[in-house]
Amino acid sequence: MENRLLSQFNSVITSQWPSKQIEEQYDPLKPRELFELAYHTCNSITMRSILIKLSTGEDKGGSKAVFYSSTKKFTSIISQDNVLTITKYFTDGGTGDKVIDDIQPILTKRKENFANKDQKIKEQILKSILVERKLDECANLALLQENNRRVYFAIGDARESAAVIPIFMEAEGASLVQLALNKWMETAQRLDHEKNFPENLIPGLLKNLTQIKRWLLDLISSFLDK
Repeated sequence: MENRLLSQFNSVITSQWPSKQIEEQYDPLKPRELFELAYHTCNSITMRSILIKLSTGEDKGGSKAVFYSSTKKFTSIISQDNVLTITKYFTDGGTGDKVIDDIQPILTKRKENFANKDQKIKEQILKSILVERKLDECANLALLQENNRRVYFAIGDARESAAVIPIFMEAEGASLVQLALNKWMETAQRLDHEKNFPENLIPGLLKNLTQIKRWLLDLISSFLDK
């Protein structure tokens, strides 16, 4: 189904709404690493990810994400060739100060912390952010009432990706998270994969995804901020 928020973002928001932008140099990280850290840093349980596009190579720019918040603001993250940009778009009378006052200093500190971590921990953090993105993708697909096949595979990708991450699986509450994901995989599997995700199941799925996302955001941040 049509992603009206994304259509509005591309046709109106980027050209007509006021905005504030920050830039973050990649060094000493790879562009994809900084993009993932930025995705997590900008994210929250009040954010809906309406676009995620990843570059084909780890050492290249080209990745892009767009969030829509419950406060009716849009945030774009773009991995350029030489720098990563984060832009906050807001309505007249609003402000995008958070991207400068909060996001930028946190991201800069997390970049420094991440660069100094053991390679195995780095890999696990990045894989955990992948699970975060998959949860966001699943929520967006459900809200758009995309076909059940896509929702099923998004849940499955999140569950299977999480199962091989030690910092995820060893964290308190991980078993409950996996049980919830298993439940929704079984629910989606019973649906006709060629039909759209049923409207009556959206509130229940979103409630569980929000609970899991809150838990995962806290877990990832705890490792990034050490």
